[in-house]
Amino acid sequence: MTSYQSTIAEGEGIAEELAEAQRSISIAEFFEKNRQMLGFDSGARALVTAVKEAVDNALDATEEAGILPDVYVEIQENDDYYRLIIEDNGPGITKEQIPKIFGKLLYGSRFHAREQNRGQQGIGISAAVLYSQLTSGKPAKITSRPKGSADAKYFELTIDTDSNEPEIEAEDTTSWDRPHGTRIELEMEANMRARNQLHDYVKHTAVVNPHARLELREPQEHFKFERATDQLPAETEEIRPHPHGVELGTLQKMLSATDSYSVSGFLQGEFTRVGGKTADKVIDNFRDRHFGREMTWSPPKDHEDADVAAAVTEAVANKGKEATAEFAESVEAALEERERVAHHVLIDVVDSFADNAEDDHDVTFGDTVREKAVAAAWDAVTDERTADIYALVENATTDRKDDAHVQGLAERLAAKFEDEENPRDRLTRDRIEEFVARSADATEEYDEATFGDTARENVVEALWGRMLTVPDDPPKVAAIDEDRDTASELHEAMRETDIIAPPTDCLSPISDDLVLEGLKKEFDADFYAASTRDASVHGGDPFIVEAGIAYGGDLDEGSSAQVMRFANRVPLVYQRGACSITDVVKTINWRNYKLDQPGGSGIPNGPAVLMVHVASTNVPFTSESKDAVANVPEIEDEVERAIREAARDLKSYLKKRRSMEKRRRKQDKLATILPAMAEKLEEVTEEGELNIDDSLARIMNNVLVDRRYEGDTVQLVVENNDGTNASLEITDIVSEDPGEVEGANVVEMDGEYFVKWAPEVTAGDEASIEYSVNGDASFDLQVEGVEDEKLTING
Repeated sequence: MTSYQSTIAEGEGIAEELAEAQRSISIAEFFEKNRQMLGFDSGARALVTAVKEAVDNALDATEEAGILPDVYVEIQENDDYYRLIIEDNGPGITKEQIPKIFGKLLYGSRFHAREQNRGQQGIGISAAVLYSQLTSGKPAKITSRPKGSADAKYFELTIDTDSNEPEIEAEDTTSWDRPHGTRIELEMEANMRARNQLHDYVKHTAVVNPHARLELREPQEHFKFERATDQLPAETEEIRPHPHGVELGTLQKMLSATDSYSVSGFLQGEFTRVGGKTADKVIDNFRDRHFGREMTWSPPKDHEDADVAAAVTEAVANKGKEATAEFAESVEAALEERERVAHHVLIDVVDSFADNAEDDHDVTFGDTVREKAVAAAWDAVTDERTADIYALVENATTDRKDDAHVQGLAERLAAKFEDEENPRDRLTRDRIEEFVARSADATEEYDEATFGDTARENVVEALWGRMLTVPDDPPKVAAIDEDRDTASELHEAMRETDIIAPPTDCLSPISDDLVLEGLKKEFDADFYAASTRDASVHGGDPFIVEAGIAYGGDLDEGSSAQVMRFANRVPLVYQRGACSITDVVKTINWRNYKLDQPGGSGIPNGPAVLMVHVASTNVPFTSESKDAVANVPEIEDEVERAIREAARDLKSYLKKRRSMEKRRRKQDKLATILPAMAEKLEEVTEEGELNIDDSLARIMNNVLVDRRYEGDTVQLVVENNDGTNASLEITDIVSEDPGEVEGANVVEMDGEYFVKWAPEVTAGDEASIEYSVNGDASFDLQVEGVEDEKLTING
């Protein structure tokens, strides 16, 4: 069979025929055929994704308006389709914006904003509308009532995929019982096979948004998640880009758009964390790349190698003997005072003393005369370069290098400077590296001396460190914009300069306290820990990592720990294995933190929940569906540190718990043995019943709280047999009025008297209080401040 490709060359006008078939496509049309990229690849997952996008929008809208979120989600079975309803109490949406927000992909207000948001591209909710109309053929139904508006606006709309524009099928004004908010209703092909993921998404959303009230009603179950705090997330502020985060193409675009003429103005006006001093540092690095640095040499001393004054005198003619001599000697003396001299430094010296000579002797030292003086003095300064370079090479290489080999390399490097058509010894770092490589190769070939990569790099560093940044004015912004190579030099200079990390008021982390509140609200555990790291930067975007751990209680003992992943307060419920957060959890040695980890790697086993939250102005997701965080080294490092900080608290808790369990077993054995020993002693001594409670406390080094009676007087005694001080809170509930008790507070409640005592008892010491009661009083002693395993109450 003849293929189409094989006939292309046979006919004429085929190029025109192919050109007629070419056309542009809209973003809506693209995602119509590639909906799996957005998380709508199956009916089960599509339902979860649609809920996620709508709830994320609702939370963002309410928080931006300063409203505590109330979000209602309902899923109904409707013949062959599922009906999804999401309502929120947000500020509502204006009539003009409703069609664009729900019926146009890539329409939003957050894409260019450098601040933390759940959604940024303007794809999520409109993609759900697109999936709904593709699978059910029915329009999305939106009701929204702006805050303060008497009525709500109702729309039925679809998306024209050819133009990526909304098509309004119905529009009306309606009443709604909510004073403000938005409701969206979608019908779609879906199923409930991903019920667990749906429940996880809603529950996990409640964990990291403890300020939100969430309700989920679906065909089989009904969940309500109450808010744990009335504290809204901190408001975020948009920031400008950070110099370390922009790419070259973006920099060129910014150069074209700026109103600044100078590099300094451009840097300070367009970037965050760049003030005058930082801009100067960037410009110096830019100069190094654009102009190169100038080599500095040791000036001649005491006319040993060259006579600077004689050379300058010879170069300067017809200026009078006295003026010439004073000028030449002043230049020589100024150079001799310096350790090193670069060409631009010499120019400044010559200009300064030429000006003095003109003032003192009424003669003119014009540009030509000054240039000749500079050239003559520079020749004298650079007459012998080898000695300077020898000292640099010797210090940069090991002591094992033979002097002759160091001399050989120094001579060859000096020759490179002399051969270079560059009278100012101005060179880039790349050129220096080339000099060193060629000279080292020649030394190895002719002198049979080896200079390895480390030695060569050390020599390059020594030479580059000896050179000075030139004072030349950098190119103007317009010139940089016109030359890609120059723009690249500025880009490299920005990347290399040490600049303070971006400000973090663009971020809204959950905080340790609210991470704990969220975990406690949704998980009944014995132990909780949280950690919030300081802000870091990746690609110029600031980010903060938080981690939380819940352990024990009602959590499942016989399975792997549950890993909860979040990005900007949004749960990531899919692609767990493709996420860098999961990778980090697997690589940690959890045995060090007292958790079981078969094989020494992977998710640990045990009744634990591990939570990680990444807050950033630009979370690097692996795909458009935003299900997994990409493997960015800076983020992975911070994730590991945050987890380890929380895990150290878990380790201390488990270590202490196991110690207490061991202590309890020991105490139980003693409690079995001591009565038998006491019984034998009673038989031998015939002194009556022995009190073994005090003995048990002393053997176990416990804190003993003992009640003693003498008539109507009651004495509470605390005996600290432990090796550490004890801070106790003791409450003795007495049925009779004890009166005033010195050292304690007495509170009457419902006919009972609460004697509250807070003694501080040092190791090996004891404390006591006394009070009197009339009649047959009953007592109930409660002690806090010491573990049960370290406490003995004899009351």
